[in-house]
Amino acid sequence: MTEPSIEPDTDEKPTPTSGDRGQVIGKGLMWLAKWSLCLAAIAVGTWVIGWVVAKFWVAVLPVALAIVVTTVLWPPARWLIRRGLPSALAATITVVGLLAILIGVIALIVPSVADQSPALADQATEGVDRVRNWLQGPPLNIRDDQLDSAVDAIVSRLQSSGERIAAGVFTGVSAATTAIINLVLVLMLSFFFVKDGTKLMPWLHRVLGDRSGRHIEAVLDRIWVTLGGFIRTQAVVSLIDAVLIGAGLIILGIPLAMVLIVLTFLGGFIPIVGAFVAGALAVLVALVAKGVPTALIVLAIIIVVQQVEGNVLQPVLQSRSMKMHAVIVLLAITVGGSLFGIIGAFLAVPVTAVATVVLRYVLEQIDAATAPPPPESKDEISDAA
Repeated sequence: MTEPSIEPDTDEKPTPTSGDRGQVIGKGLMWLAKWSLCLAAIAVGTWVIGWVVAKFWVAVLPVALAIVVTTVLWPPARWLIRRGLPSALAATITVVGLLAILIGVIALIVPSVADQSPALADQATEGVDRVRNWLQGPPLNIRDDQLDSAVDAIVSRLQSSGERIAAGVFTGVSAATTAIINLVLVLMLSFFFVKDGTKLMPWLHRVLGDRSGRHIEAVLDRIWVTLGGFIRTQAVVSLIDAVLIGAGLIILGIPLAMVLIVLTFLGGFIPIVGAFVAGALAVLVALVAKGVPTALIVLAIIIVVQQVEGNVLQPVLQSRSMKMHAVIVLLAITVGGSLFGIIGAFLAVPVTAVATVVLRYVLEQIDAATAPPPPESKDEISDAA
């Protein structure tokens, strides 16, 4: 009877040496150091770009606003070009049409402000008197001399700040002048963007070459589609908000209704924050002019309209690729507003949308480069055999 032979286990792995653990840790640390260096370089580059943008903000701002305006003007200009009009004439018609709309809106709201501001000021004075009487009654029971001393302190504070107030007036005049200059520059840039925008891609292809130009062209096409869709969607949503809320203000007889309608429309382009500010202003005017019950009705109208907007209109009108979480939107608006004021808050969401498009394209290229090759089909295997 033969004993079974014991064959050596060929699958047995060699015992690791004492230096393997250190090598693994060293490779991990080197990997971490390389990525940390890359992230630090990216952070420095981002800071440099932000510094350059801040230094040249006077030139960057008109270009950015002109691009936003061009996304609105391009569809009607393209329609005119397809009907046989030269691109220069189509650009002129659309820019002049936009300017006429702006002048018409200003001409519509200025008389309303001029006519209703005195009455609103009188109603505000009555509101202050009502607040004063409420403070003098229970449960606060504040005496007249205490109120007078508080008013005197406020007046003294304003008088002592006269120089700063005067400087603020001159600053406001300078800001208004700058705004007019920027408006003219934006309209001129928008004209040239609409007229010669189609020549940009061939020029970039010649300058960058086929390899880089292909990626740049793809990214710019997506950015244009995304930015145009975002602006047009926000315009539709803002218009619906302004019409519905404005109808309620007109029915209730709220002063400065046309001004509030325009502010509601413009505030819609700053998601979340703009609607809140415009709604709060409408409620404040209703409170001063009509009292607490009417202000509560206005507040209810605004809440209902904004709920319909947030839960029905935007999900229906806005494409899935443009959806961004509310936290990202709020952070973008906060950063943009803190760095560049109201204009920064207005441009924050479009800039974030553009950055999202670029990031998605980069991730797509990474996926394409790291994807495993497709498996060979049975027909290919049989042909190879």
